[in-house]
Amino acid sequence: MRNLLVIALMCFGLNTQAQELPIKNNRGGILSLGMRSTLSAFNGHHDESNGFGVGGQFRVQLADRVNSDWFFDYIQSDIGDFATRTDYHVGWSVLYYPMKNTTPKVQPYILAGHCFDRTFMMENGNRQNNITRWSSAAQAGLGVHFNVTPRFDISFVSQYMLHLGKEVGAHEHYGHVDFHEEQSSSMEGHLLFHVGLNYKIADLW
Repeated sequence: MRNLLVIALMCFGLNTQAQELPIKNNRGGILSLGMRSTLSAFNGHHDESNGFGVGGQFRVQLADRVNSDWFFDYIQSDIGDFATRTDYHVGWSVLYYPMKNTTPKVQPYILAGHCFDRTFMMENGNRQNNITRWSSAAQAGLGVHFNVTPRFDISFVSQYMLHLGKEVGAHEHYGHVDFHEEQSSSMEGHLLFHVGLNYKIADLW
């Protein structure tokens, strides 16, 4: 994953030195494409490892100080040494920039949003033994863009994602793996850290 980010950074860095993005009116309407890596910490069960994954995103800026982020994440983690958990996130966030300067080199922001989530748990030695959960989630956090050029930025995000729905889990008993779903709904969350590379491709309006 680290090699992927390094290679992408070099490619983007070379391509983004050429020209600035023509701005039609204000910063609203700027479309960006990007990729990101993800660390998921504090997963729902004590025997789960931290999750690592990759994803993609695009941004549509709505105003000088308001942006929107639309994303997909694929995250995988281990449950002990007997099962694997995979999470798929598809969602959106609204980004608010508190600074009045619209084109700073360092641009902090606050974010909040919503996503849909699919969790898939599978026994390592038996793919037929598995469980799936669909849920939605709300997230909020802080981030910062490092604007390397007018068209290219590196972004760091820390956010807490709270899942709304039934919890699923896995346990091993004498070599047999059992998956279960709670009877009642619960709120389960985890802390996410993202590193993203983003390139502004057009000003739509």
